[in-house]
Amino acid sequence: MALDQHEVPDIVVGRLPVYLRALSAMKSGGKQYTSSHELAEWLGISSAQIRKDLSHFGEFGKQGTGYSVIGLYDELRQILHLDQDWPLIIVGAGNIGSAVASYTGFSHRGFRVVGLFDNDPTKIGAQIGGLTVQSNNEIPQFVADSHTQHAMITVPAQYAQQVADILVASGIKAILNYAPINLNVPHNVHVEYIDPVLHLQKMTYYL
Repeated sequence: MALDQHEVPDIVVGRLPVYLRALSAMKSGGKQYTSSHELAEWLGISSAQIRKDLSHFGEFGKQGTGYSVIGLYDELRQILHLDQDWPLIIVGAGNIGSAVASYTGFSHRGFRVVGLFDNDPTKIGAQIGGLTVQSNNEIPQFVADSHTQHAMITVPAQYAQQVADILVASGIKAILNYAPINLNVPHNVHVEYIDPVLHLQKMTYYL
């Protein structure tokens, strides 16, 4: 790679999965080659921006030929460390957690949901998405045994920080947080936030 991973702007890293998704669709359609201009048309991102983003990680494509769809797809998977299987746990077996646990689209995109947890006695022991809901008290041992580094928080906001503390203490290094609250975690733990209301509020500006 051309740069150390910490020198690549976060906004650039955030676009790589978008490129990967487009390349996956092209690959499924049997397309062999593409270009930054074609990707730009697919994604609504300028071709110059696409070329600049990719230049952070090396030289891709050939003059006059463009990018090999499979080649660039594989390269981006390696850059994102998706060329391996990542176990993932979900904390919160409510509506969102149950829906995510039942979602079948993770396995072919680098992730495998291996555990579902909750602190509600009425949910513990239930079968959801092929998983048995376990108590939050079992998280530390489960994380250690499964070597899991990714977790998803789908609990109400008032419990999210408590859950995050358990996850961090258990060795989780990456958290996807659905609760509408900012988490306080150590600098070596990466957190991404999903709050649909924030996106809806942004969208109303354009209406």
